[in-house]
Amino acid sequence: MGRLAGKVAIITGAAAGIGLAAARLFVDEGAKVLLVDVQRAQLDAAVAELGEGRAMAIVADVTDPDETRAYVDAAHRQWGRIDVLFANAGIEGKVAPIVDATLEDYERVMAVNVRGVFLALKTVLPVMQQQRGGSIVITSSLGGLRATPRIAPYIASKHAVVGLMKTAALENAAYNIRVNTINPAPIETRMVQSLERQWGPGAPEKIRARLETGIPLRRYGTPEEVARLALFLASDESSFCSGTTFPIDGGISAA
Repeated sequence: MGRLAGKVAIITGAAAGIGLAAARLFVDEGAKVLLVDVQRAQLDAAVAELGEGRAMAIVADVTDPDETRAYVDAAHRQWGRIDVLFANAGIEGKVAPIVDATLEDYERVMAVNVRGVFLALKTVLPVMQQQRGGSIVITSSLGGLRATPRIAPYIASKHAVVGLMKTAALENAAYNIRVNTINPAPIETRMVQSLERQWGPGAPEKIRARLETGIPLRRYGTPEEVARLALFLASDESSFCSGTTFPIDGGISAA
C-alpha cells in the first residue's frame, strides 16, 4: 500500500520542476492529485502521463481568490475530501539591489509567493477543519531562513510564508492539521537557471560553479529529492511534525 493511499492532494505550481516531481511521486504512492498551474499545455501533458483516473488539472492563477476557490472546489467535488495541500507555486522575480528594484516586481513576487499561499490556506483550511485532519506543505526556500543580496522581494516573500506556516500550524493543531515548510537550496529548476542568467549575464555557468562550491555536497539538489521530502511531510509518517521549517540544502545550514 502506498504512503498516500486513499488521500487527495492539491499541488500548485505543478506543471514543472518540484511540483511535477511531487505529482509523479504522490500518484505513485496512491494519491489522487489535482495539478494547478497557469501552463495549460504542460498540465495536459502531465495528466496524460499520470493517468486521468489518478490526476486531473485546472488552470488557475493562485493570486486570484475566485480561481483559488475554483481549484479547491474542483478537488473536493471530484474526490470528496482534501488531505494534502502542497502550496508550491512561486516565482523568482528580477535580480537587483533594493534601490534599483521596481515596485511592480516586488508586488508581483509577493502576489504569487505570499498572497497565493495565503489564499490557498484560507480556502483549504475550512475543508480540512471539517474533516479534522490534513497536511499542508509550503515551498519556502533557504532564502526564507537567511538572506541573499539583490533578490529582496524573493527573500521577503519566502520569509513571509514561514510566518504564515507557523501561524497556521498553531491555529489548526486542534483540528489535527499539520503545516510545515520545505526550504530548498539551489535545485535543478527553471527558477534557479533564471537566477543564474540574471546574476551572470553571458556566463551563467560561472555562477553555478560558484554556488556549488558553497554547498558542502558540491552539487545542486534535484526536484525529485525535494519531492521526497514533501511526500514525507504529506504522509502520516510525519504525524508529529508541524510548525517547522525543513531545509533541504546539501549541508549549507550546517555552516
